[in-house]
Amino acid sequence: MFERTVIRRTLPYSLWNASLWLIGVNVAVFLFVYYLAPGLYLRLAMVPALVSRGWVWQFVTYLFVHGGISHLFFNMLGLFFFGPYVERELGSAEFLLFYLVTGALAGVFSFFAYSVFGASGVPLVGASGAIYAVLLAFAVYNPHAVIYVYGLLPVRAPWLVLGYSVMELGSHFFSFRGGVAHLTHLAGFGFAALYFGVRLGMNPVRRLFPSLFRPRFPRD
Repeated sequence: MFERTVIRRTLPYSLWNASLWLIGVNVAVFLFVYYLAPGLYLRLAMVPALVSRGWVWQFVTYLFVHGGISHLFFNMLGLFFFGPYVERELGSAEFLLFYLVTGALAGVFSFFAYSVFGASGVPLVGASGAIYAVLLAFAVYNPHAVIYVYGLLPVRAPWLVLGYSVMELGSHFFSFRGGVAHLTHLAGFGFAALYFGVRLGMNPVRRLFPSLFRPRFPRD
């Protein structure tokens, strides 16, 4: 009962633009590491071989390091578009907790996945795991929202999440060493769903696809 109370303890609701603060921190870290202290790159990235030596802070710091300007741009673009909607639903403190917890757990999952696939020396960087978690949260709170992929193709948010999941799973099996941590993206979805169930007491699948839970035949 004590553990359940702690896990479900609500944080005070307030709005102070945590999404924009996260974008600012990501940009600042990128500029600092890229231009002033490139030696920090491997200290902040999540490198399984280094984590095994005790560098456990990398489970969080990898979220704020990016491999290039385009990597940073697209991650922050996703956070800019979807983050404020989720933040208004959760409150800034809960949103920040959600972002950091799902991102860190995606890093932990990737640590084991990279180790299993023999990539313990490969650095993992970027906020993608947390961004995918935010995307799932957006779809949970806005299941009827229509997102225009590349500004052209209209897709409802739940189907976009499902489509991305299939694409990431397929990309993992056919191009695992292609430079993109597809399993980290999927882990972001998975831990976001777990967060909703464990901490927020919501069934994200029911919110995303309510038709799956409707009776097939009318009741008498």
